[in-house]
Parts: sequence; C-alpha cells; structure tokens
Amino acid sequence: MTTRTLVVLRHAKAAHIPGLADRERPLTARGERDARKAGQTLTDLDLRPDLVLCSPSMRTRQTATLALPDADITFEPAIYEAYADELLTLIRRSDPEVRTLALVGHNPGVHELVMQLTTRDGDTGFPPGAFAVIEAKGEWSGLDAGRGIARWRPKEH
Repeated sequence: MTTRTLVVLRHAKAAHIPGLADRERPLTARGERDARKAGQTLTDLDLRPDLVLCSPSMRTRQTATLALPDADITFEPAIYEAYADELLTLIRRSDPEVRTLALVGHNPGVHELVMQLTTRDGDTGFPPGAFAVIEAKGEWSGLDAGRGIARWRPKEH
C-alpha cells in the first residue's frame, strides 16, 4: 500500500491595512521570515511536495512562494474560505501520481483539517506560519485519517 504525505501550511503573519481587501493582505516582514523558516524546515525534513494546492490570496501566494520556491503551485480559489470538509474534498481529487502534497490555506479550515485527520487531543492551535505533516496509507481519494509525524510553529523555532 502506498504511503502519502500531506503538508498542511497556514499562511504566515499578514498585515492588517485599513481599506485593503482581505484577499490582498500581504505578509509582514516577520511573516516573510517565518515562511522562509518553514520552508527550510520542510527541506531539512526532506519534504519536497510534488504539488502545492494554494489559496489565491496574496498572503498564501507569498507564503507558498517563499516556503516552497521550487514547487509546482496550483492556485485553487475554493481554498480561500474553505472548511475542513471542503479542503479534504480537494485533497481527495489529487492525482494518484502525487506522493507528497502541500496545501497552503487559512484558519479555521486548515487547523480543523489537521485535527480531523489526526484526531489530536489537547491541541494548542495553528498560528500563522505553522505547518503539520500527516502520513497516510492508500490513495488520496480514500483519505480519511492519518498519522501526524511533525508539527512546527514559527515562535517555537
């Protein structure tokens, strides 16, 4: 049975600029640093996604580009305000050839997705720039649970 790896990455810290549409909010300087650190950590863990599914908002685009500069990134509008079940549906549609998939999105959806797939109790949250790595057996189309193998938060590193 094939092992699949899912990386769920929340966008890094974004600016709050009066009058700027939410979708256009850019990363702060700290957010840019955190996205690069997340990317370096993923590289150190030898995690190189075959495909990245990313929300089209400015902050997620910047996070994906800084954290995963060499990855094949697909911007998926449905991720922007998606709940966990909607994110899971997108993941389940992934090509069977993809072994390592990254999803870059927003809370509460990405946090709920991690919780749903790992049934982790006592969770302390999923702050901006955080990621979780989940390993699962079988095809993406049947994904319903996995084993959390790594969790990273910017302030802890």
